[in-house]
Amino acid sequence: MMNPGRKKRKKNTVLRTVFRLFFFLLLLSMLAAYISNQVAISSKRAELQTLNEQIEQQQTKNEELQRILSGDADDVTEWVARDSYNYAAPNERIFVDVTGN
Repeated sequence: MMNPGRKKRKKNTVLRTVFRLFFFLLLLSMLAAYISNQVAISSKRAELQTLNEQIEQQQTKNEELQRILSGDADDVTEWVARDSYNYAAPNERIFVDVTGN
């Protein structure tokens, strides 16, 4: 016959092994979730930086347009002629950057 103490020890060993395996898998899944979150945070920070730069550029454009529109009608007409129709003032040279920069 089998010893009852031996059966109990074997059962405790199996339970202990299952518990350790469960704990290890839990830690592994938590580590994977942490790494995934860090990657997501990093990409969102880069996206936020890009959006902040776009906001600054748009604010600069808005300030320029506000400055132009707050002037008299001649300034607005001159701005439209230069910007939309590529006109120039008499005896004015316009240099165009064709390098694409």
